[in-house]
Amino acid sequence: MRKPLLGLVTTAFSAAFVGANRIGINNDKDYNRQQCSGMYSKKGWGGDTDPFIQTTFEKGSNPNDKDVYISLVVFEFRDEDLIGVWPSPDAPEKEYVCTQPNIDKKFCNTTQLGEFILSPNASDSRNQIMSKKINLKDPQTPKYDVKRTGYYCVSSAPFSEDVQYKGKIEFRNAYGNLPAAQIAKLPFYAGITIVYAVIGIFWGFLYAQNRHDILPVQNYITAIVVFLIVEYLMTWGFYDYQNNHGFNALAKVLLIIVSILNAFRNSFSFFLLLIVCMGYGVVKPSLGKTMVYVRFLAIAHFVFGVIYAVASLSITPDNAGPLVLFVILPLAGTLTAFYVWTLNSLNHTMKDLLERKQSVKAMMYKKLWWCILASIIVIFAFFFLNSFTFAERSSPDFVPKHWKTRWFILDGWLNLVYMVDIAYVAYLWRPTANNRRFAMSDEIAQDDDGNFDMGSFGGSLDEEDARSPTREELMNGSGGERVKGGDLSPVPPKPVSEGAGGKGQQQRSSLDGETIFAVGEDGERSSMDEFESPRDSGEKQKLTAGKSD
Repeated sequence: MRKPLLGLVTTAFSAAFVGANRIGINNDKDYNRQQCSGMYSKKGWGGDTDPFIQTTFEKGSNPNDKDVYISLVVFEFRDEDLIGVWPSPDAPEKEYVCTQPNIDKKFCNTTQLGEFILSPNASDSRNQIMSKKINLKDPQTPKYDVKRTGYYCVSSAPFSEDVQYKGKIEFRNAYGNLPAAQIAKLPFYAGITIVYAVIGIFWGFLYAQNRHDILPVQNYITAIVVFLIVEYLMTWGFYDYQNNHGFNALAKVLLIIVSILNAFRNSFSFFLLLIVCMGYGVVKPSLGKTMVYVRFLAIAHFVFGVIYAVASLSITPDNAGPLVLFVILPLAGTLTAFYVWTLNSLNHTMKDLLERKQSVKAMMYKKLWWCILASIIVIFAFFFLNSFTFAERSSPDFVPKHWKTRWFILDGWLNLVYMVDIAYVAYLWRPTANNRRFAMSDEIAQDDDGNFDMGSFGGSLDEEDARSPTREELMNGSGGERVKGGDLSPVPPKPVSEGAGGKGQQQRSSLDGETIFAVGEDGERSSMDEFESPRDSGEKQKLTAGKSD
């Protein structure tokens, strides 16, 4: 009987992630004789019914019409030491079942024949320990009431070695049919769905407001935001349906749909990140044939992801063999291709922008690079910290200690990291009023390093003063342009029309503090008139004077 108890860790993983609250129990293999699951009390999570654990055995066939017994015990994991007795201080294992030899040794009495042996102080436990003898000729359905939140186990043993039995254990919580290890996913996915819906509302508002100035890459972001709302809503709906109706045929169909949507989300996300890092829509208006290759890679990753999801649902760890590598390796290959291609494309795009001195666009991709780097650091740090926890997985009490939080370690926190990344990318590439102008324009390259020579600076000022009229000349109305020798041109300067510069020549707004796609409102002004220098104005007036002569 020691083997079923030592098999707790192995069976607990399968019990915690099983798709229903009914788990099979039999003696085909030693570790199948015991099944465990977390349970919440009625106060612990709430609900309408009282939580319980109920075991149902199939009626055994006996040609001799004799009574065939099996032993059954239900207990909270912390009370494991109260089950069985040590025959002697140096005995290798405990005696668990009350047999006639154990009765003779005073380990139990005749009324306990066929039951599990309990320690004399078992009644002092805060949780009930139920020990029963089940006659397979007319099997009972023992029911154990759960009063406290904990990790409960059902262990069985044949009274004689030639007995074969099969049964089902129902771990029913007060809130519904979901296993206790997964009930936290219900509010978690509901909350994430609401967050994505809020992101979608803000994105949709900006998209509608600037619908005539949308970049192609922003259409892809719109598609993935809408898809994420649908996918997480479906995931939440799957857990909610399973909690209310159990793991029936429709729940299995929903599980397959959710698995396919998850595979599509992964492929679409890698596809979007890759084309963004290639500069699609901001640096390059089109990727040409490269877009075809990227799509082929995304489709391949989706197909391999669906195959992996189906295999993970249909193949148990006991049946997994070398053929599993043909399912894992293709998915790992496409994933590696995405990682390498994405990082190389991002580095190439940043290098190209810096060489062309496109500092604003380069800063946007620099922020994306920091976002990817921060995500990688968080993932590795989380795995590193959890490695200390999983180092204790060989301990029998590893799963009982972590059954409430294991779902977050394996699944929850990755969804949070993904959500933050998507929200940040959507923020950087959000629709604004100057999307296309920003994408199609280049900054004027600044070749100098910001230093200047005082002499040249003063000389340039003198030269400007030599070409500009004095204040007295302007006041006297003789503000014509100077010609060689300092004489004024006989032709007065042309008055500045209000159409060219408005009243007082409106000042161009700075880009500092604006959105990443905002480049100013130049549509109302003529760029030739705005950037006309005093030297060009003087040359025009000289030509005008020449014609007058």
